Amino acid sequence: MASDVLFTPFTFKGLTLPNRIVMAPMTRSFSPGGVATEEVAAYYRRRAENQVGLIVTEGTGVDRPASLNDPNVPRFHGDKELAAWGHVADEVHKGGGLIAPQLWHVGAVKTRSEDWNPPGPYDSPSGLSRPEKKFGEAMTDAEVADAIRAFADAAAAAKRLGFDAIELHGAHGYLIDQFFWEGTNVREDAYGSKDLPGRARFAADILRAVRRAVGPDYPVIIRVSQWKQQDYEVKLAKDPKALEAWLGALVEAGADIIHCSQRRFWEPEFEGSDLNFAGWAKKVTGVPTISVGSVGLSGEFIAGFAGERSEPASLEALERMLDRGDFDLVAVGRALLQDPEWVVKIREGRHHDLSPFDRSAMAKLY
Repeated sequence: MASDVLFTPFTFKGLTLPNRIVMAPMTRSFSPGGVATEEVAAYYRRRAENQVGLIVTEGTGVDRPASLNDPNVPRFHGDKELAAWGHVADEVHKGGGLIAPQLWHVGAVKTRSEDWNPPGPYDSPSGLSRPEKKFGEAMTDAEVADAIRAFADAAAAAKRLGFDAIELHGAHGYLIDQFFWEGTNVREDAYGSKDLPGRARFAADILRAVRRAVGPDYPVIIRVSQWKQQDYEVKLAKDPKALEAWLGALVEAGADIIHCSQRRFWEPEFEGSDLNFAGWAKKVTGVPTISVGSVGLSGEFIAGFAGERSEPASLEALERMLDRGDFDLVAVGRALLQDPEWVVKIREGRHHDLSPFDRSAMAKLY
């Protein structure tokens, strides 16, 4: 049987999760025209029925013309789109689960489709997709303000539709993260700075606007990462002091929980300590954190999506880290994408029933 630590409840701001397992957000291009389908609702409900503590949805686009780079990724604005998401939330609740939408803007990331382009210019802090790589134009002050408005509107809609929390996607080299990164943010106005806390102003202003939209008692999560899809070796914060200054600005602005994305959860974040990214984030901010990164599988997720097969892996190290309080919650990605019953199997000790991850799982909604 699994250790008890994964299956203890977690309560925050009146929201009680039955266990410490979160479904990680994973992009699924199964929403034609940006509208989530009945199949999408069933996909999430299956995870709820199989005891996932909190479902964080795939990234879903806010109300900016180029917030998404794929026409079949869902949007979180518009009457049809929001009605569909309301149905998803209802189905998850009927399945006994809790759900938070991940609110997303890809920024300066080109379209994934050969025959489709977003219906407007790409947003980015400085017209760069990576250091010294020109891509579009820098956002004007008015465009920055409108993007902040778009995130707040989406958060308000999520609360109105009955979602249990929201998550902002501030990781992996997408728009919010492009403001964090000195390689893509060379602005010389209030949203640019030589210092990381200064470049965090865009995220902080989004968080303040979101907090005003949802009120003080609604859980707000932000996902952050050191690494970028453009460069896996980037470290925004090179030491704990810099990490505290960066994440502290986000907590002060309204973030309740920090979702700390790394490619392998077991890797220490800084020399001289075995704490991982989520462990250090909790240590320097004092707020709850979510750890993620190849949980339950032998291979890391970027290689997995590229085609590398990953086998089921022990959770012993993860449970030990969780038990000593390094972090509070654990996000599971590919293992749950492959198998909606993963949590039940772990709880019942049915390790022989666990499935390896193969990229073919991306081709349909299990």
